[in-house]
Amino acid sequence: MRIGIDKMAFATTNDYLDLVELAKERGVDPNKFTIGIGQDLQAVVPPTQDIVTLGATAAKKLLTPELEKNISTVIVATESGIDNSKASAIYIKHLLGLSDFIRTVEMKEACYSATAAIQFAKGVVALNPQETVLVIAADIARYGLNTPGEVTQGAGAVAMLISQNPHILTLEDTTVAYSKDIMDFWRPLYATEALVDGKYSTNVYIEFFLQTFTRYQQLTGRELADFAALTFHMPFTKMGKKGLEGLLKDRNDEVAQRLRTQLTASQLFSRQVGNLYTGSLYLSLMSLLQNSDLRAGSRIGLFSYGSGAEGEFYTGILEDGYEHYMNNIQEELKHRHQVSVAEYEKLFSSQLGMNDRDIEFDVADDPLPFVLKGQKDHQRIYEAK
Repeated sequence: MRIGIDKMAFATTNDYLDLVELAKERGVDPNKFTIGIGQDLQAVVPPTQDIVTLGATAAKKLLTPELEKNISTVIVATESGIDNSKASAIYIKHLLGLSDFIRTVEMKEACYSATAAIQFAKGVVALNPQETVLVIAADIARYGLNTPGEVTQGAGAVAMLISQNPHILTLEDTTVAYSKDIMDFWRPLYATEALVDGKYSTNVYIEFFLQTFTRYQQLTGRELADFAALTFHMPFTKMGKKGLEGLLKDRNDEVAQRLRTQLTASQLFSRQVGNLYTGSLYLSLMSLLQNSDLRAGSRIGLFSYGSGAEGEFYTGILEDGYEHYMNNIQEELKHRHQVSVAEYEKLFSSQLGMNDRDIEFDVADDPLPFVLKGQKDHQRIYEAK
C-alpha cells in the first residue's frame, strides 16, 4: 500500500515586515540579514491571529466535503500551544466544522513534531486504509524586540492530508530518528519568547543531519545520486545551506550542483515568511515543488530537526501531477500588506500572550477566515468570519 502526503496547503498572516527596513532601524548592515541569515521578509502577527486561526485557515484551503468524510484524526504539531491541557486541534476541528467522531491531539518537540505526526498518521492509515489524517504544523516564532533572534521570527501553518494513494508524495519505509538531551533552544513555561544558543544550535543541527543521513545510507545503500533533492528544516534559510554544505563539503560535481540548485528553490518561500518552527521543513518542501521542475518518480530527502534535540531523515517519491494538489503560495504572498517597523513593534507587543484579563480585539480589518476575538473568563474566543 502506498501512503503519503495527498494534499498540502500553507497559510500565513496578512502583514509582513521588510528586513532591510528592520536592519536600518536597528543600525545593522542589511546584508547581515539578507545574506548572512538568508531572510528578506518576515510575517508579522496581529493580536487577532494565533496557531488556531492560522492552522484552520491552512486546513480550509485543502478540505472538501468529500474529503472531510474520511478524516478520522486531526493532529496539530506546535511549540506555540495556547493551553497546557487542551489541544489546539480541538479548537481547529470545531472551526472547520468537522465531525465530532474523530480524535484530536496536539504534539510537541520543538520544531520536529510535525514529522512525528506524519509518521504516526502513516501508521493510522496503514491500519485503516479508508481513513485520512489531517496533520497541521502551526507556529509563531517569537524571540523579542531588539534581540539577536529577532530576524529569525515568523508565523504560519502548513496543513497536510495523509492517506493511501497520495497525490503529492509517497513516503518510503526507511526512516532514521536521532535524539539527545541538549539545551540549544528552549522556552520555559513562564516565558512567551524562546531562549536560544544560536551558534551551538546550528552546530547540533548539522551534526544531527550528518548522523541521520549517514545511518540512512548504511541501512539502504543509497548514494547522493539517488536523490533529486534534499529538503531541510529552515528556521532561517542559511541553516539549510549549512546542513547541505556540511554534507557536500568541497564536492562540486553534477550531483552536488543539482542539490544546491534545488536547495535554492526550497528556500524561496521561507525567505519571504520567516521561521515557522514545526512547519518550516514542510514550507521548504512546498517551495521546492512550486519553484523547480522535478518529475514524477523523483526521490526527495527530508531532514527534520527540533532543538532539545531530535532529528529525523526520511524520504518520499514524487507523484505524477503533484503540482495540482497545493495552493499557489507565491500568488498569495503578493497580496500581503507591508507594515513599518513601528507598526510591527506595536503588533508584537499587542499579543494576548499570558494575559489573564478579559480582552476584546477589533477583528474588522483582519482578512483571514478565522480570527481570535479575545479572551473572556480565561477562555479564548474564536470566530469563523
